[in-house]
This record gives sequence, C-alpha cells and structure tokens, in this order.
Amino acid sequence: MRKRSDSNKCFICAKAKRQQQQSAQSERKSTLRYGDEPNKNRSQLRQGVIDERSMYMTATSFNPIQIQQATLTSANQPLTLKQGQVFQGTIKQLYPDQMAEIQVGHQKFVAKLEVPLKAGDAHFFQVTGTSPQTELKVVTGPMEQTTSQSQQINQLLESMNLPKTAEMQQLLAHFMKAQLPISKEQLMQAEMWLKGLPEDVTKMDALQAIQKMVEFKMPMTNDVFQALISGQKTNGMISVMENFTQLLTKEIALPENLKQNLMQQVQAIAKPFEVETGSLVLAKSIQILTNNAASMSEKIQAMNILKEAGILPQQATLQNWSSLSDVKSIQSNQFQQAGEVIQAILTTKSDNINHLADQLKSWTANQSLLTDEQKQSLNQLIDRFNQLPATKQTLEIFAKQMQEQLIKAFAENSSERLFTQDANALSVKDHLLSLLKHEATTPLQNEAFMRSLMKNSVESPQSMIQQIVTQADAHVQNSMDSKAMEHALKTVLKNLGVSYEATLNNKSADLQQIAHQLKPQLHTLLQETHISPQLKEAAEMLMTRMNGMQLASGENGHQHQLIMQVPLEFFGKKMDATLQWNGRMKEDGKIDANYARILFYLQMESMKETVIDMQVQNRVVSVTVFNENDDIIPLAEPLKAALKIGLAEKEYQLSGVFIKQFEKAQPAKTTPVVEQQEEHSGVDFRV
Repeated sequence: MRKRSDSNKCFICAKAKRQQQQSAQSERKSTLRYGDEPNKNRSQLRQGVIDERSMYMTATSFNPIQIQQATLTSANQPLTLKQGQVFQGTIKQLYPDQMAEIQVGHQKFVAKLEVPLKAGDAHFFQVTGTSPQTELKVVTGPMEQTTSQSQQINQLLESMNLPKTAEMQQLLAHFMKAQLPISKEQLMQAEMWLKGLPEDVTKMDALQAIQKMVEFKMPMTNDVFQALISGQKTNGMISVMENFTQLLTKEIALPENLKQNLMQQVQAIAKPFEVETGSLVLAKSIQILTNNAASMSEKIQAMNILKEAGILPQQATLQNWSSLSDVKSIQSNQFQQAGEVIQAILTTKSDNINHLADQLKSWTANQSLLTDEQKQSLNQLIDRFNQLPATKQTLEIFAKQMQEQLIKAFAENSSERLFTQDANALSVKDHLLSLLKHEATTPLQNEAFMRSLMKNSVESPQSMIQQIVTQADAHVQNSMDSKAMEHALKTVLKNLGVSYEATLNNKSADLQQIAHQLKPQLHTLLQETHISPQLKEAAEMLMTRMNGMQLASGENGHQHQLIMQVPLEFFGKKMDATLQWNGRMKEDGKIDANYARILFYLQMESMKETVIDMQVQNRVVSVTVFNENDDIIPLAEPLKAALKIGLAEKEYQLSGVFIKQFEKAQPAKTTPVVEQQEEHSGVDFRV
C-alpha cells in the first residue's frame, strides 16, 4: 500500500466525515431499521447521559459519558450492514423462500439465508450481499445457551480462519458484547493496532477507538485510529506543545517567515493574557505622555517604547506624537473605532455640522467603554464646537481636542475594562491604537502590536519600563475572574485553530485571521521537505491531538458531544484542561441550554488531577468536584455564594456543590448503587 502524503493529514477529519456520509448513502438500500417493538432502554440511556445524579470517578478516567454515548448510539442508530461483515444474531422467525427475521441486539431485520435454519437458534452470520436484499451466510453452527463466550469465539476463529491471538480474542469479545458487525479485514487491521500499542495507551482505550471507527463508518486508517486515541486523553497536551516549541526553536532548515509565524502563534497560545498585559503597558505609557507632572526623561522613555513597537511613527516628538497627519474620509455614517470619529470631524463638510454633532453624541452615548463622567465631558466639548463657525481651523482644533480627550479617557479605563468589549467587539486597546495609528488596523494587527510592545518592554534596560511591566502583570493576576477565564479559553482555542476546516465554509470568516492559526500553519510545515524528522514527528503528534478532538466529538440525532483539550499557562503555572460537553439540540438546531452535562478534567501543578462534573437538568445545576486533596473543602465554601449568584444571573439555579475523592479502582461488584453511594467519602454543600 502506498503511503499517504503527510500534507493531507490536516484534512483527515474532513475526509473521515465525507467518507462517513458517502458510506451511509451507498448503503442506504441495506439499512435495517428497528422493528415495531419499542426500545425500552432508550429513555433510560438518555436519562443516564444527562441526568445521572451520582457518578463515581476513578483517577485518570475519561469514559463515563463516552461509554454511555456509545451505548446510546448503538441503540438509536439504524443497523447498516456491509458485504463481508460478521455479527452474532438470533433467528426469531422463518418465512418462505429461506427468508428469516434476524435479531441483533435490540434491532430486527429480514434477510435471505443460504441454507434453512431453525427458529430460536443463535449463529454467527456473514453478509454476502446487500442488494436488492440482504443475504447472509452462516459462519458457525447454532450456539447453545450453555456455550461459553470463549467457545463461541473459538468456533468463529476456526470458521473464518482468523489467528488465535489474545488480541483477536479480545476484539471478538468486545464486538460480541457491543453487538456490532465487523469485517474480517477490519479485525485483522485492528489486531495489528492492539499489538503495537504504546505503553501510555490501554487496551480498553484502543478498543473504544476501534469501535467508534466501525460504528461511525470512519476510514480504518492509522491516522484516524491515532487521532481517536489522542482525543480520549485528558493530559499531555502541554508536553506535546512544549516539545514542538523546543524543536521549532532549534530548527535551522525552515523558511524564516514560516518559523516566525509559528513561533508567534505558539507564543500566543502559551501566553493567553499577553495582549491584555500589553494593553496596560500601552495605557500607562500614554498616561505618562499626557501627564504634565511626568519628567522629560520618563516621557521620552514612554515614547521610545511605543516607537519600537511600531505604535508611534519614528518621527514622532513629544509635541506631535498624538497628531494625525493622514486624513481619510469615512465611507460609513456609523463610527466604530474612536479613530474614525476623529477622521469624520476632519473630513466633514460645513453644511453637515449639525448632523455630525448628532452622530458624535450618539456614538458617545453608546460607547460602553467610557464612563458617564467622560461621556458628559465629551458632550460638553461637542456642544461648544456646535456653537462655533464651521471653518477648517475650527474643525482641526475640535478634532485635536476630541482626540486628546478620548486618548486620555480610554487610557484611564484600560485597567478597569481589561477583558471587556463594546458592542462592536472592540476593546480599549483597539480604540487607543485607532487614535494613535495613521493607517487603519485589524484586530489581528493590533494583537501583533501588543505582543511586540511586550517583547520590547520585557527586554528594555530602563527601570521605569520594567516597573510598568511588573505592575501590569500584577494587575492582570489580580483581575482573574470568570471573564478572564472565558477570554483565556477563547484565545487558546482560536489560536489553535482546531476547527479551521469548518470555519472556511463560513462566508463571513476572516481568512487572514484563519491563516494565522496554528493548525493551518502546521499543515504548511508538514509540506516542507527539508525539516528535521524530529520536528516533523512533533508536528504530526500535535496535529493528531487536534484531529482527535474533532473525531472524538460527534452527534447522534439530538444528542451532541463536544471534546476540547486546551493547554493553559497562567503566570508560570501550566495546566492541561479537557472539556467534555454532552447535550442535546432543539428542533430549530440550536443547543438546548436547559439540559447538559459538562466535565472538566484539569491537571494542575498544585491541586494535581481534578475533575469537575456539572450537570444541568431543567436549568437546575449540580456541581461535583473530584480531588484527592481534603484542603480544598474549606476553600470551596466562600466560592459557593458567588457561583450561585453567577448562575442566577444566567437564569440557572444551583442545587448543590459536592466535594468528593476519586473512587479507588476495584473489581466490579454486584452491590446496589445506593449502597455504594453511602460508602463514598466526601463533603456535600447544599443550597
């Protein structure tokens, strides 16, 4: 078999999805659906997915939802047979012309048999045809009720001439229990994977991945298998990123522009708050420049650091640093960036002054990043201007005053509105840069300016600049709240570009921003022929991780599952975070916010392994925290009230917070679940 080019690995998820759809279409004629009997377990299984009150979590476990989801999938999806597949079924009823009703698990279908059989017997069957009707060949003789599973497996191994290895027996036992059809070719391929598993992958994880490949008709390729294995992991993303970064730094054969782009993106992922810290450095530098009490030396240092970052032009002086030399007309009547406000003043016609004044007041009133006092001061300035004759000189003076006032206002508000955006998704730094830069800039360019400013500031030998950076870092740390965490997760996921293939289908997507994400750049990197084998392997491993998130996520009718692995780094502390969301979709295709189950798997330096299980039932939320450290119990109590208030603001009700230790892994017992709950150690906080 010819080895597939590495350049295609990036599109493995999209290809897998396409092949799934094509396979489903080609097999539509042989699709066998439920009989008229209701599935008694279906509602119970759905209840288990989103409404299970108590879950016992073992350390490093990741499968509570996944296993239930797999069971639900096999129960709800129509059984689709392909030629060559083997499965175990029971003959329920015989019809003329060697037709028979076969039951596989909860599903029944009618097929033609090659030889007459007796009703009630169980056999292994092999599909020999699917069109115009399903035709089956009997692979083994009738299975007696007293026949053990090992005896059944041995019969099947001999009948199909399969190797009698431990791995093959495990595969057959697994698919017999799951009651899923599988072909001989798939079994042989799966056996090879089981034999070559690395030490950090368990046989159960591999079997779950193989089952998903067969169940969802994914291509039986090593790339898909490895991606699914990676998608089941809850740790290691940080180490994969670090290994890739170290090798990328040492790589000498890579084109410099590609290397720089990759390094910038890796840096953006490793430091999700760097842009916000940079915006504080920008604001503080501007405050020094506008402060009459600041010394000449301080002002020069502040101006030079902004010049080095490309925020101010090299010819800027202390007298003209805030002036706008280039005048551009504003095409739209709606202002967004503050810089557009100034440009509109400079380009307005004398007969349009009253209309301009109304526009300025409307923009000021709707600008959520300004305080009421600042809005009042700006409105007073607009009123004074409206009373003067509309000359070119008047407009220039008014523009300069308006610009200075806006620069000062946004700089003052930077610390209080660090993670806040206005109605146009613009932050304080975006408005400040629009007031300082002569040319229009995009959010992507603004982030680049902030990272450049941070780099130059950190490397600056000036003690004043170092002090500004230290104060900015401290302020960001002290501002950590839910908005900050939401910002960090969004920043990391956006820069990873996990779902960039799907984003390309969005006509309104910013293609330039998408191209700067890590995943498309990894695709470009893997096309390079001169990179070292070590870097290529590290890039493939990182790509596999991201593909695994997509393949491990999926949908089954109204039920949806989403898995995200996020490498987080906060102020020198590194953490692997995995989010697993299970919920359902409403008839209009939107997420039903009334019901969900969300698990957070966290690997932290201090608290170590932590799992947070949040269950939402009819907008009532219960939270269970699993951790081996008893010291977190008193720490959780004061946070409970804040959690209750925060959920109430979103129209959710908190029912309780439960702190529990991981259940020790033990052999399965027949003890009822209620008794197990009584033995479970932990402290419950009820509201």
